[in-house]
Amino acid sequence: MTSATESAKPSDREPPVTRLCTHTLTTLHYGNANLVDDLLGKKTFTEVLLMQILGGPVRAVDVRIVDMVLVVLMEHGLTPSSIATRLVYMSAPENLQGAVASGLLAVGSQFVGTMENCSRLLDHLLAADAPYAEALVIARQHKEARKAIPGFGHHLHKPVDPRAYKLLELAKAEPELSGEKVAMLEQFSAAINEVFGRPITINATGAVAALLGEVGVRTDAMRGFAVISRAAGLVSHIVEEQECPSGRFIWDTVEEAIPFVPPQADRTNSQ
Repeated sequence: MTSATESAKPSDREPPVTRLCTHTLTTLHYGNANLVDDLLGKKTFTEVLLMQILGGPVRAVDVRIVDMVLVVLMEHGLTPSSIATRLVYMSAPENLQGAVASGLLAVGSQFVGTMENCSRLLDHLLAADAPYAEALVIARQHKEARKAIPGFGHHLHKPVDPRAYKLLELAKAEPELSGEKVAMLEQFSAAINEVFGRPITINATGAVAALLGEVGVRTDAMRGFAVISRAAGLVSHIVEEQECPSGRFIWDTVEEAIPFVPPQADRTNSQ
């Protein structure tokens, strides 16, 4: 059945609006704030990005938490995103933004952006009648399917991911935070350890999911903070690439390491 809204002509619908920015010949506003009079020299980049993304007043604790998140996500060495950036920059050095964009495309469900998947699980557990029992079910499902649990485990950092536990420690020291998301992450961690019979570290993106949730960032916007942070890291990779090029070395290494194997002859034609 078609609703009245769906059947209405485009001209009959309420027009979309933006609350982010407007300008006149002499002024420019971010929301209700005058860029020149209220922001420049008075607010930090993190304060303004939170004001824009959250759409409301920003507390000092929000800025402290998000600054920590941005720092911890910015750099992790020669990962798929930074390798992509270096290779694209080697190919098109006149296009710095294209190289950064290529690296940002790797911010997804396997690397960097996994806080979004972890946050969905935390949201699910917080809404459950028996969160710990539900956490056990989720852990068993992942174990049986041999699937990694978003926000847990790390191939490099063992037995714990030091970044995650420092983030959680700092968040728990903030009395203005409710602590609900952090407590649920730790409860989830206990259930995972019980199911697997051994400690599985909370990783950095798991902690980030809890911290961003504590300051009111929606789950479906969390990956954006990874994009913001990693963009800065990728620019630093380009600067290093300019000073000490590695793109050709990476290319040559891959060519040498992956041999060519001739395709098998078409059996139909050979009979």
